[in-house]
Amino acid sequence: MSIHRNLRSLVIIVLMTSSLLVVAGCHRDSAGSAATESVLTDTKLVDQHGNSVALTSLKGKPLVVDFIYTSCPGPCLMETAKLANVALRLGSDIGPKVTIVSISVDPEHDGPKQLLDYSRQQGADEKGWYFLTGGPAEVDQALAGFKLSRQVEPDGSVGHLVDMMLIGPDGRLVREYNGEVVKAQDIVDDVKKTLNKGGAA
Repeated sequence: MSIHRNLRSLVIIVLMTSSLLVVAGCHRDSAGSAATESVLTDTKLVDQHGNSVALTSLKGKPLVVDFIYTSCPGPCLMETAKLANVALRLGSDIGPKVTIVSISVDPEHDGPKQLLDYSRQQGADEKGWYFLTGGPAEVDQALAGFKLSRQVEPDGSVGHLVDMMLIGPDGRLVREYNGEVVKAQDIVDDVKKTLNKGGAA
């Protein structure tokens, strides 16, 4: 009797373990499929020169993306300076092989003129670097593709988004960084690896 009980217990344990493994396997599969999705929506934004830019049109090259606003008192300036350093280190690859994208999280106040002034003041108005804005709904839609959202306070001020991302030529996320701590050379190294791999994550 006790042998039957022990066997029954063993069968139950084996079945439970198998179920857990199946669940774990499903979780891994869903995570893997999520990683294959493009983060670039078909949203149309406007760059610092007033040109319409669909995010999906930027596929084909690695993108380094950050999120700024022109009245930002500190973190945005530091991030833009860091990306200017990245652009300097990548040299002639910026434009033909690599694109930098800075999306405003304060579209209520940042139009093309404000972004152009900001980019010139930061030494960042160069070919291959887009400063993008649009209507609040379009910016929110663009951010949703990156799994981000803006925080707008009751007084109209906006919260900082210190995320920086490296997007592969296929539109998939390759790497996410904390823009406050990542080093320019680390981004450059990852961009070069992405170029060498043809954008594979």
